[in-house]
Amino acid sequence: MISKDFFKAGHTPTLLSAFLYFDMSFMVWVLLGALGVQIAASLGLTPAEKGFMVAVPILAGALLRLVNGVLVDRIGPKKTGTIGQVIVISGLLLAWILQINNYGGVLALGIVLGMAGASFAVALPLASRWYPPKYQGIALGIAGAGNSGTVLASLFAPSLAKAFGWTTVFGIVAIPLIITLVIYQFMAKDSPDQPPAKTWAQYLNIFKQSDAWWFLLFYGVTFGGFVGLSSSLNIYFNSEYGIEPVNAGFFTAACVFAGSMLRPIGGGLSDRIGGIRTLSIMYSVAAAALVVLSFGMPTVWMAMAVLLVAMGALGMGNGAVFQLVPQRFRNEMGVMTGLVGMFGGVGGFYLAASLGLSKQATGSYQLGLIGFAILALVALSGLTFVKKRWRGTWQAFGAADAKL
Repeated sequence: MISKDFFKAGHTPTLLSAFLYFDMSFMVWVLLGALGVQIAASLGLTPAEKGFMVAVPILAGALLRLVNGVLVDRIGPKKTGTIGQVIVISGLLLAWILQINNYGGVLALGIVLGMAGASFAVALPLASRWYPPKYQGIALGIAGAGNSGTVLASLFAPSLAKAFGWTTVFGIVAIPLIITLVIYQFMAKDSPDQPPAKTWAQYLNIFKQSDAWWFLLFYGVTFGGFVGLSSSLNIYFNSEYGIEPVNAGFFTAACVFAGSMLRPIGGGLSDRIGGIRTLSIMYSVAAAALVVLSFGMPTVWMAMAVLLVAMGALGMGNGAVFQLVPQRFRNEMGVMTGLVGMFGGVGGFYLAASLGLSKQATGSYQLGLIGFAILALVALSGLTFVKKRWRGTWQAFGAADAKL
């Protein structure tokens, strides 16, 4: 799917640095979820408290993405990314030095880690602005594959916590983030094709366009499902199948890896057959998998198989959404990335929190899973409703050379 022309069309060092920055940021964004079983055991948390703990960074990241989206349009992606990285590194080092060991302190750290989740609104415009419309799907798929950092958190955080204690993990993970910041300073470069900063009235005008609201819904389901499950699966495997934290991390990592690695494939497939068609298929597959999972699988291996399908579909759906966004909102890419990413985080917060509440209220995750499957079907219905209008009118927005 990647041709030589693709590498000539953009700036590869920036694309790679955007991926690395995104990857490390996502690693720490879901860190509380990866450590969730051990933190919950240490602090004696209820299922609802566990769900809220892993949901707080997601919600904070959602809100801060809008802030970063505005900053990207005003001071550029590279400066915005630098500021965000410094804030996250400082928060992690402070949490390690103070050795936070209470629920309030963990939630406070979760808010700081939200800035790592807000990297989405920086990394994607940083890469996107270097590439023409026909390569947006694969370029943003590669940059967006940085959500594979959630795999690293699931793989290594539980083992490090077992060996050194979960508070020490905060100091350890700051090391790769510092290295990434140095690489980012040398490799990342803002595109010379930067749109002029917009007035606040222009930002607010985005909300007057119905297409923007549809994208908020679409990404709220695909990315919300991905990150909500990524943050919750360690706890899910532990509570449902009695898997100890380290092994639960391995199962989670496998599921998250599927969603992360299939994101660029979703973007590339969208470039070939159209983002609308790709997204429609992914919604259907994800909804079906979540419903099946809600009835409980007899073994952890069967549960993982279903989750691999669900996470893969959601990951490809993420790539499909961001094959479409730059075609419609190329000149508003910074603020649109922030807005769409914000609602993706809101969807993730809803899923993570609803799973915890469902478990505490009914003893099962079924209601939370079915509720999110219904949202996927709502998004599918909306996409079916608008696709004819989009195909007929988007040429006016410069999307004539890319498939919808």
